[in-house]
Amino acid sequence: MSGKRVLVTGATGYIGGRLAPRLLEAGYRVRVLARSPDKLRDVPWADDVEIVRGDLDDAESLRAACRDIDVVYYLVHSMGGRDEFVDAEKRAAQNVADAARDHGVSRIVYLGGLHPESGDLSPHLYSRAQVGRILTDSGVPTLVLQAGVVIGSGSASFEMIRHLSNRLPVMTTPRWVNNRIQPIAVRDVLHYLLAAADAPLPRSGTYDIGGPDVLRYGEMMQQYSEVAGLTKRRILVLPVLTPKLAGLWIGLVTPIPPPLGRALLESLSTDAVMRNHDVDSIIPPPESGLTGYRDAVRLALGRIERGEVETTWTNASPVGAPADPLPSDPDWAGEVVFTDERSLESDSSQEKVFAVVESIGGENGWYSFPLAWTIRGWLDRFVGGVGLHRGRRDPKTLHTGDALDFWRVERIERPTLLRLRAEMRAPGGAWLEWRVEPLESGRSRVHQRAIFFPRGVAGRLYWYALVPFHGIIFRGMLENIAGTAGR
Repeated sequence: MSGKRVLVTGATGYIGGRLAPRLLEAGYRVRVLARSPDKLRDVPWADDVEIVRGDLDDAESLRAACRDIDVVYYLVHSMGGRDEFVDAEKRAAQNVADAARDHGVSRIVYLGGLHPESGDLSPHLYSRAQVGRILTDSGVPTLVLQAGVVIGSGSASFEMIRHLSNRLPVMTTPRWVNNRIQPIAVRDVLHYLLAAADAPLPRSGTYDIGGPDVLRYGEMMQQYSEVAGLTKRRILVLPVLTPKLAGLWIGLVTPIPPPLGRALLESLSTDAVMRNHDVDSIIPPPESGLTGYRDAVRLALGRIERGEVETTWTNASPVGAPADPLPSDPDWAGEVVFTDERSLESDSSQEKVFAVVESIGGENGWYSFPLAWTIRGWLDRFVGGVGLHRGRRDPKTLHTGDALDFWRVERIERPTLLRLRAEMRAPGGAWLEWRVEPLESGRSRVHQRAIFFPRGVAGRLYWYALVPFHGIIFRGMLENIAGTAGR
């Protein structure tokens, strides 16, 4: 039981959301920094950590978060950001370095990306290397771990491999398909991160981590197909297929949005192999050994089949998506707002109706006019949005902050309230909300409300253009929710 106090940045993300509970199990006292603390309000470990509101761009909030902290985990990276993200990440890293130094933090642990020593790097790999340099030059002892493709249920890299292999028996790829990759299981990444808090560190240093297998990306897809029971995939290499074009193609056939797909592909444009095994001198491998690629795939698929996906790449909101919560209701602070409100009584209990509400979206559908939802999802993809492909992490249960197709769970209070915030591209902010109240004799009433804050003339035109469809979409949705609960 260490008793050290650690700060985890990126706790709402894929790695941070898995590391925080493991730090607790190891006896650390954990503080987490989140721009939107509500995203963590109903994770299983929320009551055992100190949650503080803050942002890496806000130096004051960082200084407050670093007070009385022994170890800072830097687990933030803008994989889907626009071109200016390099400068933004440089500022964020400098803010963390300054705050940690000013408050006497004894160690920074940063998870970066594997990359060759020489040659041109993609903007994302360059940015991650730059962040590592800033932190190691901060004067605070810093341990940088550099990992390549992370294989685990819900990771963006694994989901790209999974969906490409599942959906395309024949696929075209850029030249990078023949580059050498050293993938690592997410369980092994967490092993190194957890040990990094107390590992002997005579001076700041950068250490490569990876699994036992070195493969070409094409081999990774073929081996995935074998483990998943698929027929052998045919891979056609097209030298003229650029990362941008390939990113658009990834966006069409997988849940990964084009900007994120492009960033992942650019990171694969060079070999990503460990240069040495120096990490063994400070952190020994897991007692059972590092996880091979096939075993990592098998473990990830098993968790997906059992519905035990702990965190996913969708935990992070896409760049440009609305992040502000629904303004106070019923006073809309003088803003123009459009609403569609409907209510319906059900012979089913409050708990049964809410269970249907909570299972909405993903493979379960939206209970009305499926073609309209499909078209809206494809239109969103066409303009660079997330579309409907993200689905949902669990078929029955939602948590605050979960991605749900092109929505995000803003608030859930079982068995009374579910509120979703739209992350599709639209000229305004949109929310969809259900409230379920109990009635006498085991019956219930469902209140459904769609809310839209238009942005300019385009927002008003957008709402009015959809008004003729509201009767079909929203009335049908409410009736089918009540009907499904009754059945």
